[in-house]
Amino acid sequence: MVAKIVSGKQIRGVLHYNESKVTAGQAQLIMASGFAGEIDRMSFDNKLIRFENLTMTNVKVKTNALHISLNFDSSEKLDIGTMQAIANTYMDKIGFGEQPFLVYRHADAAHNHMHIVTTNIQPGGKRIPLHNIGLLISEPARKEIEKEFNLIPAESKTFKQQPAIKSTDIEKATYGRLPTKRAISNVVGAVMSQYKYTSLAEFNAVLRQFNIVADRGKEDSMMYQKKGLVYSLLDSGGNKVGVPIKASAFYSKPTLMNLEQNFEHNIEKRKPYREGLKAAIEKVFLNFNSITKATFIAELRKQNILASFRQNDQGLTYGLTFIDHTNKTVFKGSDLGKPYSAGGLMQRFGDMDQPLGFANNNFIGQTSKSNYLTIKDEEPETKYLQPDAFERQLMTLMGNNKGDGAPLAPRKKKKKRSLGR
Repeated sequence: MVAKIVSGKQIRGVLHYNESKVTAGQAQLIMASGFAGEIDRMSFDNKLIRFENLTMTNVKVKTNALHISLNFDSSEKLDIGTMQAIANTYMDKIGFGEQPFLVYRHADAAHNHMHIVTTNIQPGGKRIPLHNIGLLISEPARKEIEKEFNLIPAESKTFKQQPAIKSTDIEKATYGRLPTKRAISNVVGAVMSQYKYTSLAEFNAVLRQFNIVADRGKEDSMMYQKKGLVYSLLDSGGNKVGVPIKASAFYSKPTLMNLEQNFEHNIEKRKPYREGLKAAIEKVFLNFNSITKATFIAELRKQNILASFRQNDQGLTYGLTFIDHTNKTVFKGSDLGKPYSAGGLMQRFGDMDQPLGFANNNFIGQTSKSNYLTIKDEEPETKYLQPDAFERQLMTLMGNNKGDGAPLAPRKKKKKRSLGR
Protein backbone atom coordinates (compact mmCIF):
# COMPACT_ATOMS: atom_id res chain seq x y z
CA MET A 1 0.00 0.00 0.00
CA VAL A 2 1.18 3.50 -0.81
CA ALA A 3 -0.07 6.44 1.27
CA LYS A 4 0.18 9.99 0.00
CA ILE A 5 -0.76 13.03 2.10
CA VAL A 6 -1.33 16.46 0.57
CA SER A 7 -2.03 19.41 2.88
CA GLY A 8 -3.50 22.72 1.79
CA LYS A 9 -5.51 25.81 2.62
CA GLN A 10 -8.82 25.16 0.82
CA ILE A 11 -11.08 22.42 2.16
CA ARG A 12 -13.68 23.45 -0.42
CA GLY A 13 -11.32 22.61 -3.28
CA VAL A 14 -10.45 19.13 -2.09
CA LEU A 15 -14.10 18.35 -1.35
CA HIS A 16 -15.16 19.60 -4.78
CA TYR A 17 -12.49 17.44 -6.43
CA ASN A 18 -13.98 14.24 -5.00
CA GLU A 19 -17.65 15.22 -5.29
CA SER A 20 -17.16 16.05 -8.98
CA LYS A 21 -15.74 12.56 -9.50
CA VAL A 22 -18.85 11.09 -7.88
CA THR A 23 -21.11 13.10 -10.17
CA ALA A 24 -19.09 11.96 -13.19
CA GLY A 25 -19.36 8.32 -12.12
CA GLN A 26 -15.61 8.02 -11.49
CA ALA A 27 -15.79 7.80 -7.70
CA GLN A 28 -18.08 6.61 -4.93
CA LEU A 29 -18.50 7.89 -1.39
CA ILE A 30 -18.10 4.74 0.68
CA MET A 31 -17.67 6.08 4.21
CA ALA A 32 -18.39 9.12 6.34
CA SER A 33 -17.15 9.41 9.90
CA GLY A 34 -18.19 12.18 12.28
CA PHE A 35 -21.20 13.36 10.28
CA ALA A 36 -24.65 13.49 11.87
CA GLY A 37 -27.63 12.53 9.74
CA GLU A 38 -27.96 10.61 6.48
CA ILE A 39 -24.77 11.31 4.56
CA ASP A 40 -26.26 10.27 1.21
CA ARG A 41 -28.96 12.91 1.62
CA MET A 42 -26.51 15.69 2.44
CA SER A 43 -25.58 18.25 -0.17
CA PHE A 44 -22.12 19.54 -1.00
CA ASP A 45 -22.74 22.56 1.24
CA ASN A 46 -23.81 20.34 4.15
CA LYS A 47 -20.53 18.44 3.97
CA LEU A 48 -18.49 21.61 3.56
CA ILE A 49 -20.14 23.32 6.54
CA ARG A 50 -19.21 20.35 8.76
CA PHE A 51 -15.54 20.95 8.00
CA GLU A 52 -15.75 24.75 8.04
CA ASN A 53 -17.37 24.75 11.47
CA LEU A 54 -14.04 23.37 12.73
CA THR A 55 -11.67 25.44 10.60
CA MET A 56 -13.41 28.66 11.69
CA THR A 57 -12.60 27.94 15.33
CA ASN A 58 -8.96 28.74 14.58
CA VAL A 59 -8.70 31.16 11.67
CA LYS A 60 -5.01 31.73 12.40
CA VAL A 61 -4.22 28.27 11.03
CA LYS A 62 -4.05 28.61 7.25
CA THR A 63 -3.07 25.04 6.35
CA ASN A 64 -6.15 23.18 7.55
CA ALA A 65 -7.15 20.75 4.76
CA LEU A 66 -5.87 17.23 4.21
CA HIS A 67 -6.30 15.03 1.16
CA ILE A 68 -4.98 11.50 1.63
CA SER A 69 -4.78 8.81 -1.04
CA LEU A 70 -4.28 5.13 -0.21
CA ASN A 71 -3.20 3.06 -3.20
CA PHE A 72 -3.08 -0.72 -3.46
CA ASP A 73 -1.31 -3.20 -5.70
CA SER A 74 -3.14 -3.78 -9.01
CA SER A 75 -3.59 -7.47 -8.14
CA GLU A 76 -5.46 -6.67 -4.89
CA LYS A 77 -9.22 -6.66 -5.48
CA LEU A 78 -10.54 -5.19 -2.24
CA ASP A 79 -14.26 -5.01 -1.50
CA ILE A 80 -15.86 -1.91 -0.01
CA GLY A 81 -16.02 -3.37 3.48
CA THR A 82 -12.27 -4.04 3.53
CA MET A 83 -11.50 -0.57 2.16
CA GLN A 84 -13.67 0.99 4.86
CA ALA A 85 -11.85 -0.99 7.54
CA ILE A 86 -8.44 0.00 6.16
CA ALA A 87 -9.42 3.69 5.99
CA ASN A 88 -10.76 3.66 9.54
CA THR A 89 -7.65 1.88 10.86
CA TYR A 90 -5.30 4.22 9.01
CA MET A 91 -7.02 7.35 10.33
CA ASP A 92 -6.86 6.00 13.89
CA LYS A 93 -3.16 5.23 13.58
CA ILE A 94 -2.21 8.69 12.27
CA GLY A 95 -4.22 10.43 14.99
CA PHE A 96 -7.26 11.50 12.96
CA GLY A 97 -9.73 8.86 14.12
CA GLU A 98 -11.83 11.40 16.03
CA GLN A 99 -11.82 13.94 13.19
CA PRO A 100 -14.69 14.07 10.66
CA PHE A 101 -13.57 12.50 7.39
CA LEU A 102 -15.03 11.33 4.08
CA VAL A 103 -13.71 8.33 2.14
CA TYR A 104 -14.11 8.09 -1.65
CA ARG A 105 -13.34 5.01 -3.68
CA HIS A 106 -11.98 6.18 -7.05
CA ALA A 107 -12.21 4.24 -10.30
CA ASP A 108 -9.94 6.34 -12.51
CA ALA A 109 -7.06 3.87 -12.41
CA ALA A 110 -6.72 0.11 -12.87
CA HIS A 111 -5.55 -0.40 -9.28
CA ASN A 112 -7.78 -0.01 -6.22
CA HIS A 113 -7.33 3.30 -4.43
CA MET A 114 -9.28 5.67 -2.23
CA HIS A 115 -9.11 9.33 -1.27
CA ILE A 116 -9.81 10.68 2.22
CA VAL A 117 -10.88 14.26 2.97
CA THR A 118 -10.45 15.73 6.45
CA THR A 119 -9.21 18.70 8.47
CA ASN A 120 -6.54 18.96 11.16
CA ILE A 121 -8.51 21.46 13.28
CA GLN A 122 -10.08 19.81 16.33
CA PRO A 123 -13.16 20.95 18.29
CA GLY A 124 -12.13 23.97 20.34
CA GLY A 125 -9.64 25.11 17.70
CA LYS A 126 -6.65 22.95 18.64
CA ARG A 127 -4.47 22.05 15.67
CA ILE A 128 -3.10 18.57 14.91
CA PRO A 129 0.51 19.16 13.80
CA LEU A 130 1.31 18.08 10.24
CA HIS A 131 5.07 18.56 10.16
CA ASN A 132 6.71 15.38 8.82
CA ILE A 133 3.48 13.43 9.30
CA GLY A 134 4.21 11.35 6.21
CA LEU A 135 7.56 9.98 7.31
CA LEU A 136 7.13 9.86 11.09
CA ILE A 137 3.49 8.78 11.44
CA SER A 138 1.98 7.69 8.12
CA GLU A 139 4.82 5.36 7.09
CA PRO A 140 4.78 3.27 10.32
CA ALA A 141 0.97 3.14 10.11
CA ARG A 142 1.13 2.02 6.49
CA LYS A 143 3.52 -0.83 7.30
CA GLU A 144 1.37 -2.03 10.23
CA ILE A 145 -1.75 -2.02 8.02
CA GLU A 146 0.03 -4.03 5.31
CA LYS A 147 0.67 -6.77 7.86
CA GLU A 148 -2.74 -6.53 9.52
CA PHE A 149 -4.67 -6.78 6.25
CA ASN A 150 -2.15 -8.99 4.43
CA LEU A 151 -1.44 -6.40 1.73
CA ILE A 152 1.47 -6.36 -0.69
CA PRO A 153 4.16 -4.10 0.84
CA ALA A 154 4.95 -0.90 -1.04
CA GLU A 155 8.66 -1.76 -0.99
CA SER A 156 8.03 -5.13 -2.61
CA LYS A 157 9.39 -5.63 -6.12
CA THR A 158 6.02 -7.12 -7.09
CA PHE A 159 4.07 -3.98 -6.14
CA LYS A 160 2.37 -2.51 -9.22
CA GLN A 161 0.05 0.39 -9.85
CA GLN A 162 -1.65 0.57 -13.24
CA PRO A 163 -2.70 3.92 -14.71
CA ALA A 164 -6.18 4.32 -16.11
CA ILE A 165 -6.73 4.15 -19.83
CA LYS A 166 -6.42 7.68 -21.16
CA SER A 167 -8.97 8.76 -23.74
CA THR A 168 -7.62 9.98 -27.05
CA ASP A 169 -7.41 13.72 -27.57
CA ILE A 170 -9.30 14.08 -30.85
CA GLU A 171 -8.25 17.67 -31.46
CA LYS A 172 -4.55 16.93 -31.02
CA ALA A 173 -4.74 13.82 -33.21
CA THR A 174 -6.74 15.55 -35.94
CA TYR A 175 -4.38 18.48 -36.21
CA GLY A 176 -1.21 16.43 -36.12
CA ARG A 177 -0.06 17.30 -32.60
CA LEU A 178 -0.58 13.69 -31.53
CA PRO A 179 0.09 10.88 -34.05
CA THR A 180 -3.19 9.12 -34.84
CA LYS A 181 -1.63 5.65 -34.75
CA ARG A 182 -0.11 6.18 -31.31
CA ALA A 183 -3.34 7.72 -29.97
CA ILE A 184 -5.35 4.70 -31.09
CA SER A 185 -2.72 2.11 -30.17
CA ASN A 186 -2.50 3.20 -26.52
CA VAL A 187 -6.24 2.73 -25.99
CA VAL A 188 -6.83 -0.36 -28.12
CA GLY A 189 -3.96 -2.29 -26.56
CA ALA A 190 -5.15 -1.53 -23.02
CA VAL A 191 -8.82 -2.33 -23.69
CA MET A 192 -7.89 -5.49 -25.57
CA SER A 193 -5.87 -6.86 -22.66
CA GLN A 194 -7.79 -5.53 -19.65
CA TYR A 195 -11.51 -5.81 -20.47
CA LYS A 196 -13.57 -8.99 -20.71
CA TYR A 197 -15.74 -8.78 -23.88
CA THR A 198 -17.24 -11.62 -25.94
CA SER A 199 -18.05 -9.97 -29.28
CA LEU A 200 -16.87 -7.17 -31.54
CA ALA A 201 -19.95 -5.17 -30.54
CA GLU A 202 -18.99 -5.44 -26.86
CA PHE A 203 -15.36 -4.58 -27.64
CA ASN A 204 -16.57 -1.52 -29.53
CA ALA A 205 -18.86 -0.53 -26.66
CA VAL A 206 -15.75 -0.04 -24.53
CA LEU A 207 -13.66 1.56 -27.27
CA ARG A 208 -16.35 4.17 -27.90
CA GLN A 209 -15.88 5.40 -24.34
CA PHE A 210 -12.37 6.39 -25.41
CA ASN A 211 -13.35 7.93 -28.78
CA ILE A 212 -12.30 4.96 -30.94
CA VAL A 213 -14.17 2.35 -33.04
CA ALA A 214 -13.16 -0.90 -34.76
CA ASP A 215 -14.80 -1.27 -38.18
CA ARG A 216 -15.14 -4.31 -40.48
CA GLY A 217 -16.66 -2.33 -43.32
CA LYS A 218 -19.88 -3.12 -45.18
CA GLU A 219 -20.96 -6.76 -45.38
CA ASP A 220 -20.57 -6.84 -49.16
CA SER A 221 -17.06 -5.35 -49.03
CA MET A 222 -13.87 -7.30 -49.67
CA MET A 223 -12.53 -6.25 -46.22
CA TYR A 224 -15.53 -7.78 -44.46
CA GLN A 225 -15.31 -11.03 -46.42
CA LYS A 226 -11.61 -11.38 -45.62
CA LYS A 227 -12.23 -10.57 -41.95
CA GLY A 228 -10.29 -7.35 -42.12
CA LEU A 229 -10.49 -4.70 -39.40
CA VAL A 230 -9.57 -1.01 -39.23
CA TYR A 231 -9.57 1.44 -36.33
CA SER A 232 -10.74 5.05 -36.47
CA LEU A 233 -10.97 8.03 -34.13
CA LEU A 234 -14.42 9.36 -33.22
CA ASP A 235 -15.38 12.98 -32.64
CA SER A 236 -17.75 14.15 -29.89
CA GLY A 237 -20.72 13.27 -32.09
CA GLY A 238 -19.55 9.70 -32.65
CA ASN A 239 -18.45 10.37 -36.25
CA LYS A 240 -15.27 8.90 -37.68
CA VAL A 241 -12.44 11.38 -38.25
CA GLY A 242 -8.99 11.03 -39.71
CA VAL A 243 -7.56 8.15 -41.71
CA PRO A 244 -8.48 4.61 -40.53
CA ILE A 245 -5.57 2.33 -39.64
CA LYS A 246 -5.39 -1.41 -40.28
CA ALA A 247 -5.40 -3.65 -37.22
CA SER A 248 -2.28 -5.45 -38.44
CA ALA A 249 -0.33 -2.16 -38.30
CA PHE A 250 -0.49 -2.03 -34.49
CA TYR A 251 2.07 -3.69 -32.24
CA SER A 252 -0.66 -5.37 -30.12
CA LYS A 253 -2.13 -6.92 -33.32
CA PRO A 254 -5.82 -6.29 -32.47
CA THR A 255 -6.97 -8.18 -35.58
CA LEU A 256 -10.36 -9.84 -35.77
CA MET A 257 -8.72 -13.27 -35.57
CA ASN A 258 -6.96 -12.37 -32.31
CA LEU A 259 -10.05 -10.70 -30.91
CA GLU A 260 -12.14 -13.80 -31.65
CA GLN A 261 -9.73 -15.84 -29.54
CA ASN A 262 -10.31 -13.38 -26.71
CA PHE A 263 -14.09 -13.69 -27.20
CA GLU A 264 -13.89 -17.39 -26.36
CA HIS A 265 -11.59 -16.98 -23.36
CA ASN A 266 -13.57 -14.08 -21.91
CA ILE A 267 -16.81 -16.06 -21.76
CA GLU A 268 -15.39 -17.91 -18.76
CA LYS A 269 -13.38 -14.99 -17.37
CA ARG A 270 -16.40 -12.73 -16.97
CA LYS A 271 -18.71 -15.35 -15.40
CA PRO A 272 -17.68 -14.58 -11.78
CA TYR A 273 -18.85 -10.97 -12.25
CA ARG A 274 -22.31 -11.72 -13.68
CA GLU A 275 -24.19 -12.01 -10.38
CA GLY A 276 -22.43 -8.98 -8.92
CA LEU A 277 -23.56 -6.85 -11.85
CA LYS A 278 -27.14 -8.06 -11.47
CA ALA A 279 -26.98 -7.23 -7.75
CA ALA A 280 -25.75 -3.72 -8.55
CA ILE A 281 -28.69 -3.22 -10.91
CA GLU A 282 -31.21 -4.51 -8.40
CA LYS A 283 -29.72 -2.28 -5.73
CA VAL A 284 -30.69 0.75 -7.80
CA PHE A 285 -34.30 -0.40 -8.11
CA LEU A 286 -34.49 -1.23 -4.39
CA ASN A 287 -33.74 2.40 -3.55
CA PHE A 288 -36.75 3.70 -5.49
CA ASN A 289 -40.48 3.16 -5.53
CA SER A 290 -40.39 4.48 -9.10
CA ILE A 291 -37.38 5.33 -11.25
CA THR A 292 -36.91 6.82 -14.71
CA LYS A 293 -34.47 5.56 -17.32
CA ALA A 294 -32.28 8.67 -16.95
CA THR A 295 -32.01 8.26 -13.17
CA PHE A 296 -31.30 4.53 -13.53
CA ILE A 297 -28.34 5.36 -15.79
CA ALA A 298 -27.12 8.05 -13.39
CA GLU A 299 -27.33 5.76 -10.34
CA LEU A 300 -25.37 3.00 -12.07
CA ARG A 301 -22.69 5.51 -13.00
CA LYS A 302 -22.12 6.10 -9.30
CA GLN A 303 -21.11 2.44 -9.12
CA ASN A 304 -18.81 2.96 -12.14
CA ILE A 305 -21.17 1.01 -14.40
CA LEU A 306 -22.29 2.35 -17.78
CA ALA A 307 -25.70 1.33 -19.14
CA SER A 308 -25.68 2.00 -22.89
CA PHE A 309 -29.15 1.80 -24.45
CA ARG A 310 -29.40 1.55 -28.26
CA GLN A 311 -32.25 3.15 -30.20
CA ASN A 312 -33.36 2.97 -33.83
CA ASP A 313 -34.20 5.93 -36.06
CA GLN A 314 -37.76 5.91 -34.72
CA GLY A 315 -36.53 6.33 -31.16
CA LEU A 316 -37.43 2.79 -30.07
CA THR A 317 -35.02 1.06 -27.67
CA TYR A 318 -33.84 -2.28 -29.03
CA GLY A 319 -30.61 -3.11 -27.22
CA LEU A 320 -28.58 -2.59 -24.06
CA THR A 321 -24.96 -3.10 -23.02
CA PHE A 322 -23.53 -2.85 -19.50
CA ILE A 323 -19.88 -1.87 -19.02
CA ASP A 324 -18.52 -2.40 -15.51
CA HIS A 325 -15.37 -0.26 -15.48
CA THR A 326 -14.34 -1.46 -12.03
CA ASN A 327 -14.24 -5.16 -12.91
CA LYS A 328 -13.51 -4.50 -16.61
CA THR A 329 -16.43 -6.61 -17.82
CA VAL A 330 -18.97 -6.13 -20.63
CA PHE A 331 -22.40 -7.80 -20.78
CA LYS A 332 -25.36 -7.51 -23.08
CA GLY A 333 -28.49 -6.99 -21.00
CA SER A 334 -29.97 -10.22 -22.30
CA ASP A 335 -26.85 -12.15 -21.19
CA LEU A 336 -27.82 -11.33 -17.59
CA GLY A 337 -31.35 -12.64 -18.09
CA LYS A 338 -34.61 -11.45 -19.61
CA PRO A 339 -35.40 -8.97 -16.76
CA TYR A 340 -32.14 -7.16 -17.58
CA SER A 341 -32.63 -6.92 -21.32
CA ALA A 342 -33.57 -3.59 -22.89
CA GLY A 343 -37.22 -4.62 -23.11
CA GLY A 344 -37.30 -6.04 -19.60
CA LEU A 345 -35.86 -2.90 -18.01
CA MET A 346 -38.00 -0.50 -20.05
CA GLN A 347 -41.06 -2.19 -18.49
CA ARG A 348 -39.66 -1.49 -15.02
CA PHE A 349 -39.05 2.23 -15.54
CA GLY A 350 -41.59 4.81 -14.39
CA ASP A 351 -42.55 8.29 -15.55
CA MET A 352 -41.09 9.96 -12.45
CA ASP A 353 -38.56 9.35 -9.68
CA GLN A 354 -39.84 8.38 -6.24
CA PRO A 355 -36.95 7.40 -3.92
CA LEU A 356 -37.67 5.30 -0.88
CA GLY A 357 -37.81 7.00 2.52
CA PHE A 358 -34.74 6.76 4.73
CA ALA A 359 -35.67 4.80 7.82
CA ASN A 360 -32.24 4.01 9.19
CA ASN A 361 -29.68 6.50 10.50
CA ASN A 362 -26.49 4.95 9.19
CA PHE A 363 -23.80 7.57 9.54
CA ILE A 364 -21.17 5.41 7.93
CA GLY A 365 -21.84 3.52 4.77
CA GLN A 366 -22.21 3.36 1.05
CA THR A 367 -24.29 5.90 -0.82
CA SER A 368 -26.47 5.34 -3.86
CA LYS A 369 -29.45 7.65 -3.73
CA SER A 370 -28.22 11.21 -4.07
CA ASN A 371 -28.25 13.41 -7.18
CA TYR A 372 -30.82 11.23 -8.93
CA LEU A 373 -32.07 13.95 -11.26
CA THR A 374 -28.83 14.94 -12.93
CA ILE A 375 -28.84 13.29 -16.36
CA LYS A 376 -31.31 13.54 -19.23
CA ASP A 377 -31.96 10.81 -21.81
CA GLU A 378 -30.77 12.97 -24.66
CA GLU A 379 -27.42 13.80 -23.05
CA PRO A 380 -24.35 11.99 -24.47
CA GLU A 381 -22.81 9.29 -22.34
CA THR A 382 -20.11 10.45 -19.93
CA LYS A 383 -16.70 9.34 -21.11
CA TYR A 384 -14.62 7.19 -18.76
CA LEU A 385 -11.61 9.47 -18.86
CA GLN A 386 -8.40 9.55 -16.90
CA PRO A 387 -8.24 12.65 -14.67
CA ASP A 388 -5.30 14.98 -14.41
CA ALA A 389 -2.49 13.86 -12.15
CA PHE A 390 -3.61 13.80 -8.54
CA GLU A 391 -0.98 16.13 -7.10
CA ARG A 392 -1.08 18.57 -10.03
CA GLN A 393 -4.85 19.05 -9.84
CA LEU A 394 -4.85 19.43 -6.08
CA MET A 395 -2.20 22.14 -6.23
CA THR A 396 -4.86 24.36 -7.78
CA LEU A 397 -7.79 23.16 -5.70
CA MET A 398 -6.18 23.36 -2.28
CA GLY A 399 -4.07 26.48 -2.61
CA ASN A 400 -0.40 26.45 -1.69
CA ASN A 401 -0.41 22.85 -0.62
CA LYS A 402 2.47 20.50 -0.23
CA GLY A 403 2.84 16.75 -0.38
CA ASP A 404 3.96 14.90 2.69
CA GLY A 405 3.85 11.31 1.57
CA ALA A 406 6.77 8.93 1.58
CA PRO A 407 8.20 7.26 -1.53
CA LEU A 408 7.67 3.59 -2.34
CA ALA A 409 11.06 2.68 -0.93
CA PRO A 410 13.74 4.57 0.99
CA ARG A 411 16.07 6.50 -1.29
CA LYS A 412 19.76 5.82 -1.06
CA LYS A 413 21.82 8.80 0.01
CA LYS A 414 24.30 9.96 -2.56
CA LYS A 415 27.90 10.05 -1.43
CA LYS A 416 29.35 13.53 -1.37
CA ARG A 417 32.33 14.08 -3.54
CA SER A 418 35.35 15.74 -2.05
CA LEU A 419 36.68 18.44 -4.33
CA GLY A 420 40.39 18.43 -4.87
CA ARG A 421 42.25 21.63 -4.30
